[in-house]
Amino acid sequence: MDPAILISKTQLVLVVLLPLIGSLLAGLFGRRIGRAGAHTATILGVAASCALSVHVLWQLLQGAATFNENLYTWMQVGDISVNVGFMVDKLTAMMMVVVTFVSLLVHIYTIGYMAEDDGYQRFFSYISLFTFSMLMLVMSNNFMQLFFGWEAVGLVSYLLIGFWYKKPTAIFANLKAFLVNRVGDFGFLLGIAGVLYWIGSLDYAQAFANADAIRGMSVEILPGQAWSIATVICICLFIGAMGKSAQVPLHVWLPDSMEGPTPISALIHAATMVTAGIFMVARMSPLFELSETALNFVLFIGATTAFWTGLIGMVQNDIKRVVAYSTLSQLGYMTVALGVSAYSAAVYHLMTHAFFKALLFLGAGSVIIGMHHEQDMRKMGGLRKYMPITHITMWLGTLALVGTPFFSGFYSKDSIIEAAAHHAHENGGWIAQYANWAVLLGAFVTSFYSFRLLYLTFFGKERFKDAHGHGHDAHHDAHHDDGHGHHGAHVPHESPWVVTLPLVLLAIPSVLIGFLTVGPMLFGTDVLGHAKQVPFFEGTIQVLAENDVMAALAEEFHGPVAFALHGFMAPAFWLALAGFALATLLYLVKPELRTGIVRALAAPIRLLERKYYMDDLWIGGLAGGSLKLGRFSSLFDNRVIDGAVNGSVSLIGTVAASLRKVQTGYLYHYAFAMILGLVALLAMARYYWQ
Repeated sequence: MDPAILISKTQLVLVVLLPLIGSLLAGLFGRRIGRAGAHTATILGVAASCALSVHVLWQLLQGAATFNENLYTWMQVGDISVNVGFMVDKLTAMMMVVVTFVSLLVHIYTIGYMAEDDGYQRFFSYISLFTFSMLMLVMSNNFMQLFFGWEAVGLVSYLLIGFWYKKPTAIFANLKAFLVNRVGDFGFLLGIAGVLYWIGSLDYAQAFANADAIRGMSVEILPGQAWSIATVICICLFIGAMGKSAQVPLHVWLPDSMEGPTPISALIHAATMVTAGIFMVARMSPLFELSETALNFVLFIGATTAFWTGLIGMVQNDIKRVVAYSTLSQLGYMTVALGVSAYSAAVYHLMTHAFFKALLFLGAGSVIIGMHHEQDMRKMGGLRKYMPITHITMWLGTLALVGTPFFSGFYSKDSIIEAAAHHAHENGGWIAQYANWAVLLGAFVTSFYSFRLLYLTFFGKERFKDAHGHGHDAHHDAHHDDGHGHHGAHVPHESPWVVTLPLVLLAIPSVLIGFLTVGPMLFGTDVLGHAKQVPFFEGTIQVLAENDVMAALAEEFHGPVAFALHGFMAPAFWLALAGFALATLLYLVKPELRTGIVRALAAPIRLLERKYYMDDLWIGGLAGGSLKLGRFSSLFDNRVIDGAVNGSVSLIGTVAASLRKVQTGYLYHYAFAMILGLVALLAMARYYWQ
């Protein structure tokens, strides 16, 4: 470390507060400063934050020490203090750059995409507020501030998914996202409580330093059932990640969140919010390394998400939902990497995925603009001649996504596949084997639905034209539900420069960032893979020697060129090539074959179209069951509890009314009653004495 290079506290405070200031200006003074004022304030705030984040990362690369300092104490209870502070190391700095860079491009893109929307200033306020919340999450140095950022991004995502509040499906989607995330957040909160109770600190540095204290300790959650404390804490924390990072079975909210405007699909559901869970587990690596059971649980959930949710993307017709299911699958890949202790590969794929998936989401939004807010790919086709920039950039994003050698997605995705294969070879357990096959077969699935999207959208017959050559009425997007629908004959067109410029700027890292960074970030070499240097994540991610799969892979790494050339012979490449060939055959060369295949595979296709009936389980089963239980409880309360109470009152009232009739006020009535009582007592006495 170079003591001469110091990260300034003021600099870090500005990184966080500038997007917040822009959000407040757009939100509170939007009418006064107008549309131009709103987007100028928020874009300048995020741009300055991005520039400062890049400077922080540069300082760390030049040898600056990790910044870990509390700014102020919010609450003190005995020996426990709740602070607001920052811990900025290379992992944090990388996340800061990714969040602010993607957010900046989304802000610029929004100028074009939301140009006709009445909620223009409100939308800019929300996305800038989201950027602030995400920065608070990744820069925190303690669990309570992490939880604040965690809940804040959840709240803002609720506002953004339901941005078009007049559309019932958008309101349903944001409520669904909010409630499903609450399930995960309950587990997350239990995990934080476990850290505080058993480790005794909410501060990262102290908690990680004292983590060995819980090694070997157990607790009986159920009588006679001893659980490792480390396992309990890590599984609870990971349940939070399952909600935020949309892992099965808490994944059901993410596809429905496509009801929101396309810019937030790129910002929240590709680059930042959904990767918060991945970042959190990587940050908690000192805890997760204490529990093999927790890591196997993470591995199983990740493998299930990577393969099975990708299959659903093969049958989707909404262009944004195809990309959404792709996001689910790629999040599964990241989670698999976490489960095999390849934390660096997970966050590396997080970084590369942020660029090419944001590109694909924004590219899909550009298509929607060009098609006058049509999202059904069956009503597109032949768009490449109308939208050349969108077409080319989406090709580049797709080649990165499917793991084409030399593209950024190849280096990160193939590293995960290699790590899973190495883990399966060394471990041999059924979960490890299942994960290995899941990520391999996922390469075929990813390739098929990705090229299917390109062919349906940009190639083949122009299905938006009728027999007279006129465009169909557009199925307008939700932000035109306020009366700004576009109907009539339309010809597709390329999007304005504020939309296409972010596509080009995202396409560049989608192609190059992997080649330039795989050696330094994953394998501790220089850019070309020659000289050894300090590993990028050293001191940030902690892995036990027996779990260090990336160290084993580093011995076989001979630079990005050799890695990519080897990729051409790897099984994942040939599976991806098979997916490409099948998609080309069915959607470009001989589309008539699809009819027979759809008929033959009707049952599995229906299963995929119904999303494995998971929505039925959540909505009809859990949510519906809760409503039925509530109705039964209300009925039981009204009929039984209230009936018993009301019946008791009625009985007492009847008895009291009868007794009141006995109290006549006449002396001879009382004398007669006393005589009757005396006779009864004498009869009883005689009976017992005999």
